[in-house]
Amino acid sequence: MTKGKIIPFNPLDKYNLGESVGQAMLRQSVLSMKKLQPFDGAGIYAIYYTGNFKAYARITAANIGNKFKAPIYVGKAVPKGSRKGIYNELSPGKVLFNRLKQHGKSIEQAENLRIEDFYCRFLIVDDIWIPLGESLLISRFNPLWNKLVDGFGNHDPGKGRHAGVCPRWDVLHPGRPWANRLNQREETANQIEREIISYLRNDSPFENDDM
Repeated sequence: MTKGKIIPFNPLDKYNLGESVGQAMLRQSVLSMKKLQPFDGAGIYAIYYTGNFKAYARITAANIGNKFKAPIYVGKAVPKGSRKGIYNELSPGKVLFNRLKQHGKSIEQAENLRIEDFYCRFLIVDDIWIPLGESLLISRFNPLWNKLVDGFGNHDPGKGRHAGVCPRWDVLHPGRPWANRLNQREETANQIEREIISYLRNDSPFENDDM
């Protein structure tokens, strides 16, 4: 609302559409990342952490006891061809399930994380709404692995393409074999941990969130 003027609600406004998709995702059941069963579909998802990694203590506190208020990562899985703007009426297959399983493999390869401490919720969505729903959720929760600790969703760059710098996620959670072949970062894990603690202390939209 602007001063002196009431703006009528528009259900077709892109923000309201994105919020409806995000709200629908947040109403889905929370499932163990370790026990996911195959399913078909594309859509959006949120991953939650409940373990004892010290720098993530605030996130764990917001999630334990079945609260699940603080996603550590939000992402999407779109049908093949969507990134190129190709409209495809064929079934997307298990693209969302496969994306979550890829994330699970990254977690299992990390030396200081346990897959048992991770949970997720997801929503199968028509592909036109997927980017909108993901953007709304990232803006709403500022997930740590989206905003500060980059690289969780990265893939092996492939043979002959290891000239890049190791992602912050892999500095903090070493173990993925392909990341070991990248150039070393100047930052240390301890430096990143201190930055995380400060970030969660000063920018925690989930702590009093009732969404």
